[in-house]
Amino acid sequence: MARHDARNWHDCSKMTGLLCLVASILLQHGASGQRVKVEPEVSSYPGQTVTLRCAFTDPTGIQLTMVTWIYEPKDGDRINIAVFHPNFDPNYPESPLKGRVSFSPSPPSLSSPSIQISDVRMTDEGRYICEYATYPSGNEQGITFLVMLAKPQNSASIVTVVAGAKQVVVAKCESANGRPAAQINWVTTANGNATTKSEPGADNTVTVSSEYRMIATPVHNGKDISCVVTHRTQTKAESFPLKLAVQYAPQVEIVGYDNNWYLGRTNVLLTCHAKGNPVPVSVLWKTMSGEMPDTVQVNGNELKVLKVDEAVNTTFVCEVKNRIGTGRDQVTAVVREPTVNPSNAGVVAGAVIGSLLALLLVAALIAVLVTRSRRQQQGYRANGGSDMKTRIFGSGKKASKNGTGGGAGSGSVGGGNNNGPIYVYNESSSHQGLAEKNNHHQPLTIGGRPEVVATTPTAQDILLSNELDDAERRKFDELEEEERYDHFSGGAPILQLRPHDQDDMIGDYLDDDMESQRDGSVISRTAVYV
Repeated sequence: MARHDARNWHDCSKMTGLLCLVASILLQHGASGQRVKVEPEVSSYPGQTVTLRCAFTDPTGIQLTMVTWIYEPKDGDRINIAVFHPNFDPNYPESPLKGRVSFSPSPPSLSSPSIQISDVRMTDEGRYICEYATYPSGNEQGITFLVMLAKPQNSASIVTVVAGAKQVVVAKCESANGRPAAQINWVTTANGNATTKSEPGADNTVTVSSEYRMIATPVHNGKDISCVVTHRTQTKAESFPLKLAVQYAPQVEIVGYDNNWYLGRTNVLLTCHAKGNPVPVSVLWKTMSGEMPDTVQVNGNELKVLKVDEAVNTTFVCEVKNRIGTGRDQVTAVVREPTVNPSNAGVVAGAVIGSLLALLLVAALIAVLVTRSRRQQQGYRANGGSDMKTRIFGSGKKASKNGTGGGAGSGSVGGGNNNGPIYVYNESSSHQGLAEKNNHHQPLTIGGRPEVVATTPTAQDILLSNELDDAERRKFDELEEEERYDHFSGGAPILQLRPHDQDDMIGDYLDDDMESQRDGSVISRTAVYV
């Protein structure tokens, strides 16, 4: 147990000592590096001239003795390429850079011993160390890394694959002969993964290539995928958009069957849709029974049934081929009994609706006519009401006063009726012709004396007359009960006579009011309205 603990302590002591050594070296390097000033990195393209700067910033209390430039390639030993001592001329030992390296400016100085490398090559890339020999501090140095740049040649391509269940390379991308190595990324919605590798190229360049792998299916055909190359020599990333190319056997679908193939139906169509990569080259229609019905016509990817009968009660198959394989689809047709033609049903429905509308129109017309007839009848009965005025030839009381009532000269009809003739007119009418027609008198001779008889109101009078209210209708009915309508032989106009209750009014009325006319008739100068 004690031996095990001692071994562990010894291991820890060794580890601690190593860490302390590394820390001291780093501190010394940091302290020295603070006074020897150089550029951490310098980049250049092949064929150019590059300057590597170096300076000792604070030589206070320190004696600078000599400056040496050392080249340390990535793989290889350190090589002295330039040496300067103030007491001697600059020296350039044998190296891959001899003849192309020199101090700048010339002659150099210990405070600023920079160098120039002309016609730089890709192999010149590496670490360049500016090292001072000082007293009493010893050697102090600064390190510059020279990066050689080479713009790569970028490209990308699609790999045509066949759909399957294994991962395959579907796209490739390459950045050739670049320095430093480029970075390649893939952008796509297709699920997969990329593998990238770098290989040394000509003249110390690097070629980076990447492949995108995935399980290719028909749905991936035509999907977008892009290769994006990023390099130090490019101001922005370079993108290469591509489309996946996945080959697969035709995928077939028959469309057009509506499950309504009834006997006698004509011109039904089935269409065989197919897609594949490469494009299908042939389409074949056949039936499960082996024979194509006589009423069927085939034209490319279309199958037309001219007339549905029992022969088409079968299964139709469409086969499509391309270089990858064959795809097929089938439809089983079921022939049904005939159904009512939708067009005839529409005609019947239209006829029924039209008949109903016609009946409704006729009923409405009849209702209008009946209403009109009733209004005309009411209007006829209303003549002589509130808007109709009756002229009479005298009044009973006034005739008695003048002593002219009831005599034979009065021309009374049937003996003792001394009332004069009555005629009516519609004063509310706006038509002058109608007023004249209503005021027209027909002479009638009674007892050898001409009398004036009023004519019967016409249909136009009735239609143009205003309707009476209930109170005036009642007045009209009372008047109608008192009037007498006597019909003369031969269809002559009737003479309306007003009964006289007071005979003493007629004489005065006839003396003052009656006026003889040229045709032998007499009319009243004034009108008495009742």
